[in-house]
Amino acid sequence: MSDMPWLTILLAVPALGALALVLMPRGFARSREFALGVSLVTLAIALFVGLEFIVGNGHVQLQETYSWIPQFGVSFALGVDGIALSMILLSVILVPICLIAAWDDVPSDGTRRQQGYVAWILLLEAMMIGVFAATDVFLFYVFFEAMLVPVYFLIGQYGGPERAAAATKFLLYSLLGGLIMLVAVIGLYVAGPGGSEGFLLENLTGLEIGGVTEKLLFLGFFIAFAIKAPMFPVHTWLPQAATEARPSTAVLLVGVLDKVGTFGMLRYCLQLFPEASKWATPLVLVLAVISIIYGALLAIGQKDMMRLIAFTSISHFGFIVLGIFAMTTISQTGSTLYMVNHGFTTAALFLIAGMLIARRGSRNIADYGGWQRVTPVIAGTLLVAGLSGLALPGLNAFVSEFMVIVGTFQRYPAAAVLGATGVILAALYILLWYQKIATGPKPENLSTTRDMTVREKFVVVPLIGALLVLGFYPKPVIDMLEPAVTITLQHVGVTDPAPATSADGSEG
Repeated sequence: MSDMPWLTILLAVPALGALALVLMPRGFARSREFALGVSLVTLAIALFVGLEFIVGNGHVQLQETYSWIPQFGVSFALGVDGIALSMILLSVILVPICLIAAWDDVPSDGTRRQQGYVAWILLLEAMMIGVFAATDVFLFYVFFEAMLVPVYFLIGQYGGPERAAAATKFLLYSLLGGLIMLVAVIGLYVAGPGGSEGFLLENLTGLEIGGVTEKLLFLGFFIAFAIKAPMFPVHTWLPQAATEARPSTAVLLVGVLDKVGTFGMLRYCLQLFPEASKWATPLVLVLAVISIIYGALLAIGQKDMMRLIAFTSISHFGFIVLGIFAMTTISQTGSTLYMVNHGFTTAALFLIAGMLIARRGSRNIADYGGWQRVTPVIAGTLLVAGLSGLALPGLNAFVSEFMVIVGTFQRYPAAAVLGATGVILAALYILLWYQKIATGPKPENLSTTRDMTVREKFVVVPLIGALLVLGFYPKPVIDMLEPAVTITLQHVGVTDPAPATSADGSEG
């Protein structure tokens, strides 16, 4: 069974599902059910891939390599380490949840509109699997750019009133980053061994490039990943895109796609350009701390709840980047765990906020108040998701945020202390938001407003379950991530700082 090309199959299932929806007759009435079925099959295959994966082995596993364009050194090569597998599992878990959440977003009206909507989501799922599984740098670039297409249409065709501007801004920023990275990809090939497999990651790792060339190549990759992440100051596309997108699209955009940026920093920036990564670390740490504080401060002042969630994510991505470039085992393991945890937390926040908006018809926080008396289940789950967002002990984000801060403190105590202020600010923006939404007297003329429906419970229950399980027992995920982090640090050539010792020689 291990000889089967499981990663190729995993990628092909949602892609073929999207194609099938396009080829079906106009107004196919069961397009939502079909898409959900395809996503569940994809999830089942991904779980089987997870069973085939050997936990504790930090190297790339389940590798598949096929000659694609040998004249240019391009291979169709797939493989996963613990970090890539965790991101793929996050993707395939969130897609069916988002499809259920989006059940009534686009009604079947005899046109291809609903078919197109769910087909774009399935195609996006295939692209997400491909970008995390690619072990050929050019193939990674292809998936990196191809992801833009379904997201552009999901926002531009199915989003809010300002959807066209939001989709265009998202596309322009992403294309700019992709163009810069393409130049770096070509430069990396020229600096590498070349040949018919010249773009394979394993053939490009360990090159002694050095000097200005390595720094320029690093910057080409890093700028693209910083835009995708998104980091200050190239983050401005995110609030508008997340606000105008449907809640399910916002989940996939912020919860998964943006992780391609931080994943790329680990997989490509650090692994391919170790010396340049060390050279850039002081500036990256400064930008990460700014992102943490800036995103949190702007979240506090938001009136639109979707923009608030978007700015919280900018702050959280600052934590992730901080842990990556602190380059300790604890900080990087915490960052990779944070990538998973943030996906579930953000999904819960966006989707529950979407439920409120669907009932009230407004994203303006000031239009709410007292909703815990009207929809107590929705308000309660929003509180749990919000407490996860502020890293309350016992919920998932606490473990990862604590590891990032502790691991960063081992090498960069000033950055860790400044970054930790984001924890305090997070308590402010989450609790103030919840207070304005849920507390206060019961609002008038909303007595007929329904609380959470059965379908919505199918959306929220697995997300709340993930927040609790990963909060109390994150060990299985950490065991999968830490060996891959260790390999990454070996590529960079750094080791953890020695424990501080007291005057008598004991650890202190």
